[in-house]
Amino acid sequence: MAASETQGRQVAAGRDAPPMLPKRRVAIVDRSVVGRMQTRDALYRVYDVASYPDHEKLMRSDPTARPDAIIIDAAAGPAGGIAAVEALLAEPSWADIPLFGTESESSSDFCAFLRDKGLSVLMKPYGQAALNEAVGRVMARKVERNWANLPEPQRQALQKTVTLFNEIPTRLIEGEEIPYEMVRMTCAPLVEAVRHRNFGALLQGVKGHDNYSYVHSIRVATFLSHFGHEYGLKNADLMTLASGGLLHDIGKTVVPREILNKPGKLDPDEWVVMKEHVNRSVELLQCIPGVPRSVVAIAEQHHEKLDGTGYPHGLRAGALNELTRMAAVVDVFGALTDQRVYKDPVPPETALVIMADMKGHLDQHLVGMLRDILLDTASLLDAV
Repeated sequence: MAASETQGRQVAAGRDAPPMLPKRRVAIVDRSVVGRMQTRDALYRVYDVASYPDHEKLMRSDPTARPDAIIIDAAAGPAGGIAAVEALLAEPSWADIPLFGTESESSSDFCAFLRDKGLSVLMKPYGQAALNEAVGRVMARKVERNWANLPEPQRQALQKTVTLFNEIPTRLIEGEEIPYEMVRMTCAPLVEAVRHRNFGALLQGVKGHDNYSYVHSIRVATFLSHFGHEYGLKNADLMTLASGGLLHDIGKTVVPREILNKPGKLDPDEWVVMKEHVNRSVELLQCIPGVPRSVVAIAEQHHEKLDGTGYPHGLRAGALNELTRMAAVVDVFGALTDQRVYKDPVPPETALVIMADMKGHLDQHLVGMLRDILLDTASLLDAV
């Protein structure tokens, strides 16, 4: 299994493992016992789930265990979903907790009420993946609202990249053309922030965001762009690194959240699903007119290893160019220092020590360069 997929899991399971982070809490408010059970069963692998027949019981629950998101069914007791949402929004200590509704009738008063309030509604029947995505989206929006307070270009860098990252798979699958110029313009504020060393806010800004794939990708894009800038790369090459970093794992959007967030080792079937994200990434990127070959190569080769034991093609050192080697180094660094539901992030210095032992996998000259660059940028280490 490739290090960027497993190092975090291995560190979490090893003798020096950091404490496992608690799962984020989701509260379900639904009068139906069956409805509560079905929703709980769809979420418990990723979230800590509590269920209530009505909002009054929820609001009387332990104040030290407040949920990170709330799901309100249209039939929530005792007076229905509208009354439940109104009560929660009227109470300051509850009003800032993200919530969305579930309903089976799109023309209902409940749906109209939620949309009038700017809230989301998930229509029944829905699948497990759709429900998990809805929970992730409402949690992410709370983090994204804080980006409005960031200075330029950091605000644009985050707002533009998250929009592109979320929309590009669906738009490409549906046959909509997305020229590379759109990707390049999206990544331009990120590159500008890197050039001026004003990117600590990017790394701080995504902390707590529920979309792990986006968080990992924007961190890789930032580290990779900074690495390239300090390495002496200019203009088009820096844009290639930023674009390649942002989109290198875009195929993970088709990987179920319960696999992406699973603590411990993936079983053989899950591993097959996980590895397919590389092929899906390549397929999606090849649908972008004008995409540089180097951007596709970063997605295709960042799981390859110098000794030929990587995937998907088992390429050896001679077949891997400088940009893809850099991407592999940064991808592993990102995976080790990322925060996951099952582990705290590994400190940057510890991650670099681990990477120094990965001689058959990573270009050690580039690992050493990354170490020097990071240690020379104290503000970046503070933000990691």
